[in-house]
Amino acid sequence: MDSLGWDSCDIILITGDAYVDHPAFGAALIGRYLESMGYRVGVIPQPDIQSTEDFLRLGTPELFVGITSGAMDSMVNHYTSLNRIRSNDAYSEGGKPGKRPDRALLKYVNLAQRYMPGVPIVIGGIEASLRRLSHYDYWSDRVRKSILLDTKADILVYGMGERAAGSIADALSSGSDIHGIRGTAVYTSIKALEGMDTGQHIELPSHEEVSGSSDAFMEMTKLLESEISPYSGSTIIQRADSRAVIVYPPQFPLSTEEMDRVYELPYSREPHPIYTDDIPAFRMIQNSITVVRGCAGGCSFCALGLHQGKLISSRSLPSVVREVETLTGKRYFGRTVSDLGGPTANLYGLGCAGGIVLEKCRRYSCLYPEICDNFKTDHGSYIELLDAVAEIKGVQNVFVSSGIRYDVALRDTGFIKKLVRDNVSGYLKIAPEHFAPEVLELMRKPSPDLWRRFKDLFERTSREAGREQYIEPYILVAFPGCDLNDMYKAADELREQNMRPEKSQIFLPTPMTMATAMYHTGISPDTGLQIYVARKPSHKRRQIEVLPGHSREKRRK
Repeated sequence: MDSLGWDSCDIILITGDAYVDHPAFGAALIGRYLESMGYRVGVIPQPDIQSTEDFLRLGTPELFVGITSGAMDSMVNHYTSLNRIRSNDAYSEGGKPGKRPDRALLKYVNLAQRYMPGVPIVIGGIEASLRRLSHYDYWSDRVRKSILLDTKADILVYGMGERAAGSIADALSSGSDIHGIRGTAVYTSIKALEGMDTGQHIELPSHEEVSGSSDAFMEMTKLLESEISPYSGSTIIQRADSRAVIVYPPQFPLSTEEMDRVYELPYSREPHPIYTDDIPAFRMIQNSITVVRGCAGGCSFCALGLHQGKLISSRSLPSVVREVETLTGKRYFGRTVSDLGGPTANLYGLGCAGGIVLEKCRRYSCLYPEICDNFKTDHGSYIELLDAVAEIKGVQNVFVSSGIRYDVALRDTGFIKKLVRDNVSGYLKIAPEHFAPEVLELMRKPSPDLWRRFKDLFERTSREAGREQYIEPYILVAFPGCDLNDMYKAADELREQNMRPEKSQIFLPTPMTMATAMYHTGISPDTGLQIYVARKPSHKRRQIEVLPGHSREKRRK
């Protein structure tokens, strides 16, 4: 601030992550975006909650303080699916845990209100986004109110947040009202609500109703899913005691030009020089490039549709090439681009063809139960991008490591053959998640037949190319509706395919997803019937132990 001649910041961002000036880290992206609008932005990473001085190290901002717990929900960051404390934190220096508190958003907001009285508080990031309404909290095993009501922040930003953060900054700078901004939520009193013009809206079951009724909780979750599109979604209102939360419709997805601008802001692509040890999360992505946003899959366990949205945004080829050229000059670049991807790499350049269908669509998934006729599946743009990056001077290899949707890839088998020949590092990550048809239906994942077709084509093409390559399957265990017999089906399929999952994970109920609603209520959203839910840690462990390769693999008697 001294070197820039600033006597104060316009905006201060507080984050639970270590600071890495890279677009894969939310505080850096939002900070650089606001800076590009002309605002003076400071960032305080992982403040010491015992220190007043640490919170006030940059003074008090002129416009607002923005608070995020970081790239992960702080409770997911701290605890495993068996509720054990994690031994590391990939978003902290040296991977050391303990740099952020449990329920970091609540703690940070409380301290900001104490130390910066009267300064507007904006909360955002994944923890705020997925707790914007009443939600089941696995760690306390109860339904909690919107985090807006718990924190009493002035406004909540959900989703990726650039546009909303910029609109809030402009409104506060000009003295305008911050209500009504897409991609945000606010709260008011019930009395004030009655006199407000909220336009077209739907009202969810109240917090009291969803806390006391499984049916009401499932109804709320279904309504939420039906309103996730910015083209057809309405304003959502939910009452809780004497207050009401108002969630405005999502922001529209970024255009290609906007994506290019956001990802080409002047990031250093380095951790802040205050750190002497590495930051594992940065090491994992330092040689990768984000080329696509959003996920059209709509998997019931995934928060992407509720956070980034189901609509796809892709960057232009020249923009990606320019970023890779910048990357080749970095000290840590080893001639290999580890990933050109995003939530799902091969959805680059794809998505809804638009038109009237998009404006009326209320599907939670573009790909399940069948790929929508309006969804483009030609991988030509992605193939062109992979080839263009491979031609850049200083680049020896270009790999795809963020995973692909094999049901979409099977619509363009030429892409699979190109991928296998040129862009697999030896292992390709694929997430069939399960093999029992009944469980896959609850997950909203493709049938095992598609998985087998993809695997056969992958292996045949690898042999023809003279390459020894393998699929690395990802399996989700103890999912709602999955019992021990279902896990035996999955284990049998893996043995039949001569595969051992390198990664298998016990289902962790995260706020707001349909799978978490199933876990909490024990109800199938499709049939309304009761389903089995493995809740005891011993039952969850028993399911994972039947998988081939597990150290305590158990055979069926």
